[in-house]
Amino acid sequence: MLSQQDMLEAERHGKQVRSIYVYEAPVRLWHWINALAMVVLAVTGYFIGTPLPTQPGEAATTFLMGYIRFAHFAAAYIFTVGLLGRIYWAFVGNRHARQIFMLPLTNKHWWSEVFFEVRWYLFLEKYPKKYVGHNPMAQLMMFFFFTVLAVGMVITGFAIYSEGAGLGSWQDSLFGWVIPALGGSMQVHNLHRLGMWIMMSFAVVHIYAAIREDIMSRQSLISTMISGWRMFKD
Repeated sequence: MLSQQDMLEAERHGKQVRSIYVYEAPVRLWHWINALAMVVLAVTGYFIGTPLPTQPGEAATTFLMGYIRFAHFAAAYIFTVGLLGRIYWAFVGNRHARQIFMLPLTNKHWWSEVFFEVRWYLFLEKYPKKYVGHNPMAQLMMFFFFTVLAVGMVITGFAIYSEGAGLGSWQDSLFGWVIPALGGSMQVHNLHRLGMWIMMSFAVVHIYAAIREDIMSRQSLISTMISGWRMFKD
């Protein structure tokens, strides 16, 4: 198993490195469970905000919106527990596990790599660069459009949940302050819904970028999140 330092050292001595272990099993497992939870949250959240037409028949025989709300709340707990577990693994896992939580904002070379990647994605650069973990632009986007946004979605989501759970519930004790702080219940609902659209839009871009890099770049992305190994191509 090679580290990034080992790979760079090997390249300095003229040795070609074709694979390196990057993402540990907990990170990969979290990634796919989290992706599924996000899909469930987005679909059910949309219908909670824009309910389906009234169902035919007696109300006692229909519990469709109840099932939708239950699926949303269950996925929300999975998403939240997964996020807490992912934060924990950032401390105990390898250095790649910390990338989406820490940005080297004072590093000038890192910023130059960010702008290189911007040019690469705009088809202004002919040849891609090799990265062991996330490339700098992906790291920047993941931090703001997933990590920061995910924390905001958890806070606003449980604040909305606290209205139904009632005064004195743990949701109210931990997140009840959010509603008056952000200007009322409707404003929190709007921010939570806006966050969903931003996160889903980012997910589409994320999937596109991963497929594009697998095709055009010199390293694997999608298969790396399955096996953990980054494969470098000729």
